[in-house]
Amino acid sequence: MDRIDDGLETKAGAGGDIAALFAEFSSAFEEFKATNDQRLQEIEKRGSADGLLEGKLERLNRVIDGHKAALDRVSAERARPALEGKGATVPDGEYKEAFSAYMKRGEEKALQVGVAGDGGYVVPGEVETEITRLMTHISPIRAIAGVRQVSGSVYKRPITVTGPQTGWVGETASRPTTDSQTLAELSYPTTELYAMPAATTAFLEDAAVDVGQWIADEVNAAFAAQETTAFVTGDGNNKPSGFLNGTKVAETSWSWGNLGYLATGVSGAMPASNASDVLIDLVYALKAGYRQNANWVMNRKTQGALRKLKDADGNYLWQPAAAADGRASFMGFPLVEAEDMPNIGADSFSIAFGDFRRGYLIVDRQGVSVLRDPFSSKPYILFYTTKRVGGGIADYDAIKLLKFGVS
Repeated sequence: MDRIDDGLETKAGAGGDIAALFAEFSSAFEEFKATNDQRLQEIEKRGSADGLLEGKLERLNRVIDGHKAALDRVSAERARPALEGKGATVPDGEYKEAFSAYMKRGEEKALQVGVAGDGGYVVPGEVETEITRLMTHISPIRAIAGVRQVSGSVYKRPITVTGPQTGWVGETASRPTTDSQTLAELSYPTTELYAMPAATTAFLEDAAVDVGQWIADEVNAAFAAQETTAFVTGDGNNKPSGFLNGTKVAETSWSWGNLGYLATGVSGAMPASNASDVLIDLVYALKAGYRQNANWVMNRKTQGALRKLKDADGNYLWQPAAAADGRASFMGFPLVEAEDMPNIGADSFSIAFGDFRRGYLIVDRQGVSVLRDPFSSKPYILFYTTKRVGGGIADYDAIKLLKFGVS
């Protein structure tokens, strides 16, 4: 993901005032609209826009993206629950103290609560919750998908593909036997996701160190990046199967087991005129029962391209969030930014639209394990941290794709 060099990254990291950040974000979008309106007027009059104007528009696009990234980080920081040493109420306090002692000095006393048979030590509940909470902020697919927690290694889910056959009959007419419903089974194996942060003994023995928070911060960044990629493009080989890994067919030929798509009709681009028409068609390719909870999913560059589009009344189809911790919307539906979605290119599937809560399922095996290793990399102590996670398409009719191609 490209970083935005406009000062916003530093400001966000310093814990900027969220109201001020939101005001700057809103101001930048208003300037973006005014600049784009000027660009469209020049195109209408002369057939093209001044290059300086195009450049300014792209810079404003980057500024808007930077402000949004800053807002997301500040919101995530404020949403963190208190952990050890920060006034948190700890229901399993004795176990947590033992866990912290184990992390700092390798002590094993009283660490038998919930221990896995492989010798690892299950992270206290508060820390596991913290990792999941932060991943929800950083991993956009996890925030909108369905999530199940399981105790086994594989989650199996039966699903009705077609319902039982029915028919109208007269009062005295015979009742012939009807066909039964058709069932299919979806299987979601969980695979291991790991991180191995390191620390010196001096760092761990510092009384000011919040061990639980440190684990959450270190592991969260590694886990979130890996699983988000897998949920979008994973091939299912020792990782979850991403929704873009599914077999894709034109919507007119859709059948269960495939993801339906509509084509823009132009290789690597939107149509030159009435560009929004194909997006409207994509919205209505989704059945009404799915549309009410639907989200757009695309990356930052694709979002920047769509930000310039207007409807027939001159209103911008992309609208900023109404609140600092909200999501932008496109054509009235929430927009989720996932950088693992492909950039617009020839025959790319760069936009997804659907009810991901029903369309994609994430399976988490209960527990995050930590194995302390003070021997392999002296003077550093390694913490081999693992969780098991799986994922795959749950309803092939709940997600539709836009293909930037002729057909």
